[in-house]
Amino acid sequence: MNGAAAYSAGAVARRLGVAVTTLRTWHQRYGMGPSLHEPGHHRRYTEQDIQRLELMQRLIVEGVAPAEAARWAQRPALTMASPEVGPNLSAVRGLSRAALRLDAPAVRQRVAEAVRELGVTAAWDGVLRPVLAGIGERYAATGEFVEVEHLVSGCISAVLGAVPRPPVGVPPKILLACADDEQHSLPIEAVAAALAADGVPARSLGARVPPEALLAAVRRTGPAAVLVWSHLTSTGAPEQLAAILAERARPLVIAAAGPGWPRPSVPSGVLLPDSLAEALGMLRSVHDQPSA
Repeated sequence: MNGAAAYSAGAVARRLGVAVTTLRTWHQRYGMGPSLHEPGHHRRYTEQDIQRLELMQRLIVEGVAPAEAARWAQRPALTMASPEVGPNLSAVRGLSRAALRLDAPAVRQRVAEAVRELGVTAAWDGVLRPVLAGIGERYAATGEFVEVEHLVSGCISAVLGAVPRPPVGVPPKILLACADDEQHSLPIEAVAAALAADGVPARSLGARVPPEALLAAVRRTGPAAVLVWSHLTSTGAPEQLAAILAERARPLVIAAAGPGWPRPSVPSGVLLPDSLAEALGMLRSVHDQPSA
């Protein structure tokens, strides 16, 4: 046998508190068996095998069907594959499990706890975005979990929208919008909520803002800063930004956020924040400037 830790079915059954026959059933029905095999020896469970079984067991206890729990446990773990998660591992796992169960109250509670305990920016970067990215990766690989993404997105949107806004009398200097045909609006909702938490008001036009509508809003409201989000390369047409730059009374700050913008083609004078924190810094700097 090699030097890796190896466990018999009996040892694993005792560790999980189940019968050996249960392990055999999970192996035969769901492929959750031991992965370590050397000629002349019985198959043995590795520590990684046991971790997958423990995850499957937790999901079953929380109401997930065994077959679905096994499929989730056998995929690369979202929380282990995302080094950015770090100290938020427990929060990410909890939110992921609630999402898989389609337990909307639990998902909303987990999201609200993350925002309350970490703040909007840290919650977005350390918990919410990694979970959404993990769901997206699984959809890309399997075509599944669309319903999970919709439920989680809706809960995140509701929590971010509930962050108290500044008083109505404070005039917003910041305009937020998604690029033309861009439907991923959660990032600008996170920006708006993070600004609001700091007492900074912003106007948000939401998803799929046509260029002519964005220009009309710029002309009508005269913002000091505009941030346009593009998640997909199909929506990140630089012409949308060039039109704002061409305005006589153009905003002091024009920022193109998100991975959808073709950076070499983004017009000179447009800022390209690499993170939510960097985008917030750009926008707050404008808000802090005295009005003309």
